[in-house]
Amino acid sequence: MMEGMQGSRVETGKQYDVFHTDCLARNVVDHVTGRWGIWVLIALRRNSLRFYELRDSIQGISEKMLAQTLRALVQDGLVWRKVEPTTPPQVTYGLTEFGRDIGEPLTELFDRITRQLPPRTAG
Repeated sequence: MMEGMQGSRVETGKQYDVFHTDCLARNVVDHVTGRWGIWVLIALRRNSLRFYELRDSIQGISEKMLAQTLRALVQDGLVWRKVEPTTPPQVTYGLTEFGRDIGEPLTELFDRITRQLPPRTAG
């Protein structure tokens, strides 16, 4: 079973008032740029991961925050969720086409930042 964006897509090219508090686009931006959203998108950029693989790849995130972040990103249509009916259930997450499109410039930003930082010293 795969889950994605709840509700229907809005007509392409429709303008949003991102400064209005009820704007769908504003909510998506808030979820992507929140404390953990960007890290989830970057972690999923190369391949899909199970919940615990994702948690282990993002140091410092709690299970609760990861679950909340994933729930929001799935609802926004950026991340898909697949549940395997096993005991215990295996839940896998990956980027949708929309998520890859949004994640690409974030990954580029991350790569630019890490290229410009001075080399790490041992110690």
